[in-house]
Amino acid sequence: MATKEEILAELKEAVVEYDEDGCKEAAQKVLDNPDVITPMEGVMDGLAAGMEKVGELFDTHEYFVPEVLMCADALYAGLDILRPHVKIDQKGPRASVVLGSVQGDVHDIGKNLVKMMFDIAGWDVYDLGRDVPLEQFVEKQLDTKADVLAMSAMMTTTMLGMKKVIAMVKEKNPDCLIMLGGAPLTRDVANLFGADGYAESAGNAVSEGIKMISSLRKFQKGDVPE
Repeated sequence: MATKEEILAELKEAVVEYDEDGCKEAAQKVLDNPDVITPMEGVMDGLAAGMEKVGELFDTHEYFVPEVLMCADALYAGLDILRPHVKIDQKGPRASVVLGSVQGDVHDIGKNLVKMMFDIAGWDVYDLGRDVPLEQFVEKQLDTKADVLAMSAMMTTTMLGMKKVIAMVKEKNPDCLIMLGGAPLTRDVANLFGADGYAESAGNAVSEGIKMISSLRKFQKGDVPE
């Protein structure tokens, strides 16, 4: 019987080596060994961990966009097998999120990872894609009444568009919570723009979102700390 560490290593390596068949085989091993590993562990500590390594390789110019896209394909091959078996925690708030990469920004790998995390957590996800016109974020949020609006930017030039969206959304719906993420951003910049949350990585985007939702629910009940 394979150990948890062995299965996780296979998942991670298959993503890094953009091996779709390897990802499928490793994902099936997760399902075949329920006493050893859970599907959520396979997703988070195997597939997602592998994609984080891919991000490091991209940062050091060992991988380029074509390799990263193939790695993402491998990740989704494994995710398609595991996701139906992930047990969603229904005790948490049932929440919704609108997300996309801002206008002028065609990078969507990070955004897609964040989408994956929200999917796994059981959120209703409205994915606008990449290079999204600023007004479209506002329209979609108002139309869906989503709890969170999450925007991604990978360039300082496109990052500035986030500030405009936040101003437009907050004017029409002050209760909407805004989360920002992307390479050029920091928590200080997110605060400066007027965002409610900031996610350093896809892994903590969901936990950050849940914190914001919890804060909103408390606010609506009048339970606001002094």
